[in-house]
Amino acid sequence: MIHAATSVLSGNHYERNFDIVKESMGLAISLNKTESLDVVLDDFSEGYFSLSNENRKKLVTVLAKEYDLNRIQVRELLKQYLGLELRSGNEGESSNVDDENMFSTFYRIERNLRQALKPTYNVLFERLNNHPAGLKFLSLLRADILSFLGEENIPCLRALDSCLKEKLSAWLSPAVLELHQITWDDSASLLEKIVTYEAVHPISNLLDLKRRLGVGRRCFGYFHPAIPGEPLIFIEVALLKNVAQTIQEVLLDVPSIPEHEAACALFYSISSTQPGLAGINLGKFLIKRMITLVKRDMPQVSTFATLSPIPGFMQWLLSKLASQSVMAKVDNMEQPTGGPGSAFQENLLEPDEERMLKNSSPVTYAGKNGMEVMLNLLTSKNYEWTSSAELLSALKPPLMRLCARYLLQEKKRGKALDSVANFHLQNGAMVERLNWMADRSEKGLHQSGGIMVNYVYRVEYIEQYAQSYFSTGTYTCFM
Repeated sequence: MIHAATSVLSGNHYERNFDIVKESMGLAISLNKTESLDVVLDDFSEGYFSLSNENRKKLVTVLAKEYDLNRIQVRELLKQYLGLELRSGNEGESSNVDDENMFSTFYRIERNLRQALKPTYNVLFERLNNHPAGLKFLSLLRADILSFLGEENIPCLRALDSCLKEKLSAWLSPAVLELHQITWDDSASLLEKIVTYEAVHPISNLLDLKRRLGVGRRCFGYFHPAIPGEPLIFIEVALLKNVAQTIQEVLLDVPSIPEHEAACALFYSISSTQPGLAGINLGKFLIKRMITLVKRDMPQVSTFATLSPIPGFMQWLLSKLASQSVMAKVDNMEQPTGGPGSAFQENLLEPDEERMLKNSSPVTYAGKNGMEVMLNLLTSKNYEWTSSAELLSALKPPLMRLCARYLLQEKKRGKALDSVANFHLQNGAMVERLNWMADRSEKGLHQSGGIMVNYVYRVEYIEQYAQSYFSTGTYTCFM
């Protein structure tokens, strides 16, 4: 999708010579004549978008290596700095004129060090940011860099990405972003982008779109003046009496309640439109601004919650079930008389759950134990288990319990393993409730066995919860 967008942006249908594009990149960094800079930046961006994916990767690697910081200069300045002696006992205070002179030397070297530690490619980023369409280019450039890093972890590209991410984070601060409520009266091109970029619950047709923008619904987007007519991120909100337990309650074409009766603002979809802004948490600011707006316009709304997918649950669970099944087979071969199993073996099911699964499952899904049965059911063609009331009843207790474990206990670097959970928890939400069969779409069943979760934003505790999660990884749960 990224490359399709860049080809449209450039309008080129041929690939330029790599060395010519590389030369224009060098000029864009080194040129001092302001009046010629716009032409050079245009030439470079058009040339970049004309390149093949392989040559883009090659060019970005050149940028990362040849326009990095000057480490010889950094080392020399560090030697100078370490060679200075402090004559005063307190580094932050000077007692006489000699100390003042000594500290001025420190300040000068520190200033030079700060400058030397800036990679040369910073110049290109800053010039592009001040160039028409340059911010969009930088977003697409970073999307390419992230793609290249996904293929191969190249240290110099990792450093380049870190620098560009830091720049974009600063340039996309809430102070420069514009919050806009998107309505049916907006331009067709903007509405088309909402349909295209909706990433959580696809918009099926114009009637579906009109409903999501109509009475009892809100859609807010963050826009940047340098990328007009295209939201960087948008959030869809349903105004309800209570916190919804299924996505069908939100999306089905039923009459909305009168807005003055709404007591809950439910966020059911947050979609980013720019892959190159991954890791830059614009959603945090958007949610806070949206809450402020809704509270101002509808003071009777007291609950702010989500109905969120759990995108990593089924992948985690199926991997666990498959690995336990393999270990059980190995142990049976090594311990034919029924000796103690592997220390890594874990029965994911409670005795009652295992018994119920075995008794409820047709012969076609049979297995040596309950975990094998569960694995066979969950990987069945067309999710056949969802059509049987008996199987749904047997699967509900273990799936709900294991989903709670996945959300509350499974961690990555001390934070929630699930990406959506991590997003909301770092923004100051709390885990409120798991909802069984809340999303029966193919995507919902594939991601989480149809289970969805409500996160609640308690306005008075948002900052406290966010700080607690950031510092210790702990969070509040009312399940």
